[in-house]
Amino acid sequence: MEKTKKKKIDRKKVMKKLNALRKTFKYYNIDGYIVPKNDEFFGEYVNDSNDRLKFISSFTGSAGYALILRKKSYLFVDGRYTLQAFKESGKKFKIVEIYKKKPSDIIDKLRKKITIGYDPQLLTKSTTNNLFVSSKCNLKLIQENLVDRIWNKKNKMQIKKFYILPEKHIGESYKNKIKRTIIKMKSMKVDKLLITAPENIAWLMNIRGKDSKFSPIPNCNAILNLSGEIDLIVDERKIDKKFINFFKKKIRIIPRNKIINYLIKSKNKRNKFFVDFLTCSIFYQKLLENLQIPYICKLDPIYFLKSIKNNKEILSSKKSHIFDGVALTKFIYWIKSNIKKSKITELSAQKKLENFRKKNRYYKFPSFNTISGSGPNGSIIHYKANNNTNRLIKKSDIYLFDSGGQYHYGTTDVTRTICFKHNLNKMKNIFTRVLKGHIGVALYNIKKNTTGREVDFKARSYLKKINLDYAHGTGHGVGHFLNVHEGPHGISKGNSNNFKEGMIVSNEPGYYKNNKFGIRIENLLYVKKYKKKLKFENLTLAPIEKDLINFKMLNDKEKKYLKFYHKKVYLNLRKFLNNKEKIWLKSVIN
Repeated sequence: MEKTKKKKIDRKKVMKKLNALRKTFKYYNIDGYIVPKNDEFFGEYVNDSNDRLKFISSFTGSAGYALILRKKSYLFVDGRYTLQAFKESGKKFKIVEIYKKKPSDIIDKLRKKITIGYDPQLLTKSTTNNLFVSSKCNLKLIQENLVDRIWNKKNKMQIKKFYILPEKHIGESYKNKIKRTIIKMKSMKVDKLLITAPENIAWLMNIRGKDSKFSPIPNCNAILNLSGEIDLIVDERKIDKKFINFFKKKIRIIPRNKIINYLIKSKNKRNKFFVDFLTCSIFYQKLLENLQIPYICKLDPIYFLKSIKNNKEILSSKKSHIFDGVALTKFIYWIKSNIKKSKITELSAQKKLENFRKKNRYYKFPSFNTISGSGPNGSIIHYKANNNTNRLIKKSDIYLFDSGGQYHYGTTDVTRTICFKHNLNKMKNIFTRVLKGHIGVALYNIKKNTTGREVDFKARSYLKKINLDYAHGTGHGVGHFLNVHEGPHGISKGNSNNFKEGMIVSNEPGYYKNNKFGIRIENLLYVKKYKKKLKFENLTLAPIEKDLINFKMLNDKEKKYLKFYHKKVYLNLRKFLNNKEKIWLKSVIN
């Protein structure tokens, strides 16, 4: 009864917020308003104090847009979040899968033309052009954020200082990174690079921050000049004397509220700007246009430079995955040994895994919200357990957990699906097809022009044979003690980027039966040069559930791969395990 009451109260709160927002429409003469998930830094994970979409809709996923009209409200999410969105926001919002129907498709069907407001600091031109532009719609720029206007108890962010990473742990000086970036700028014939993605600034300057729960990003913007000097657009309180002294005359601090005056004073018609189409807000683009400053809008070249990890970064990542593998293996052994002895819930299992990670002195914090889903909750691709949904893990369940850690100069991300009994023949057949896709990616013959799209096709092929599929990409790039999701490379239907030596990418095919179960197997790989050829090499070290495999469906090559992989896991982790854990892990090899 308590859970039901809480949900009813939440729905009333949502309706109250929607009504309050709609009252502001009259003042600005608008018929609707766009609420994106992101803040002005366009990071994947937004702090609660800036999570306007969560505030207005109760949706907790990491990506999405709300279109709130006078009488109707729509929540647009991708395939990862449709089920979650229905559960969290489906009573007051119509849930729409954004790749099947855009907001503009909804607007096009309206009887009359309407005006929709938006905050220019939270949207890019590429987003508005792709999702919201319609002949039935006039988009109106509003400098005040209307959600903030009604958000009376908006928490104040704690100011945390930026810090510098030692060069010996990075493998390259910031000065050399600046030189490489300037070469790219010159080739594109631009004078200034406006860097609006904080992770790109973090990479360029070898700095980190504490502005996100899951990534050490320093929230700021920057302008790189051809001279090698950087104008850092930042809250001054985040910068200390040690930081200033380290960079000496290479940087100039520009307070965020002074950016307009700064651009006016430094205006030079001969200077041409380069802006990132992914993260450059309409606010910045309008500012450049109003000041008649020329610019080109393409993908920031730093994304490509950052995606290729040097030898030091790969080495650090390998060490981090050994640390993470120990925690994961201990956790799997613990839950399998205790599921019949004690009551384990999704939340208690999640906490136990976190505690295993915390035992390592190099562990910092999670790299994203842990997914801990048993039975039907496992079918929600980006499920997040809470007090309302927390489920007792049953011995008859299959249990999916997707988690990662930020370690001392390394980022991990791994998913395992495990079971607690052996007679799951129907599950085995599907799990094995997912596994075959996973192995198919790991063993993929990478050629000079191999794209993420080609590899994605291979991963899905075994499920497609029985008309099954999954509503997410097969893999994403991963940062070096930075964002767990990073581009431009990846493994998905729409990714046309080529793989290069040093890139790190996830390998995570899956299958999800709505309200029944979820299956996913995820390892991180890096692209390695071997005898003048490129191949994927595993970083992740954790056992794959053998009790869910139908070995009759595997060919000799796949069986050999699996045995080799588990042997590698055992040899790397055994010295960190107790005798019982070691014996159990060794049994997985055969």
